[in-house]
Amino acid sequence: MVKINFHQLGKVDNDKLLYAVIAARYNGQWIFVKHKERDTWEIPGGHREIDENINDAAARELFEETGAKEFIVRPICIYSVEKGDIESYGQLFYAEVETLDNLPDYEIGEIEFFNDMPKNLTYPLIQPHLFKKVSTILKH
Repeated sequence: MVKINFHQLGKVDNDKLLYAVIAARYNGQWIFVKHKERDTWEIPGGHREIDENINDAAARELFEETGAKEFIVRPICIYSVEKGDIESYGQLFYAEVETLDNLPDYEIGEIEFFNDMPKNLTYPLIQPHLFKKVSTILKH
């Protein structure tokens, strides 16, 4: 069983933050990405590199996975994923993308724009919780 927990920013040791996930919008639509080796959609994001600031990781991942050139990224919260006795942490962000360029030739093969979260997700036990968290915060 997988359990998703949300934590306030700064309440989890920075060294524990392994992932940056960025729920991003462009022209009023959500950006989802498709990995070259999968047929499912994902919220842009990925692993933080060694000694990389989590905010820098978010900006880097957003560019690498979407081609976003001009954007504003803001932190939303910290999240954790519990699988049995293992709990891993990441930071959730929201981005408003102003300008998109060509998709860089990394692991993402396609981006698409959606009015809501697509059904065919890579991480269906995790992503809906993250998407809902960002959507709820944006409505307030």
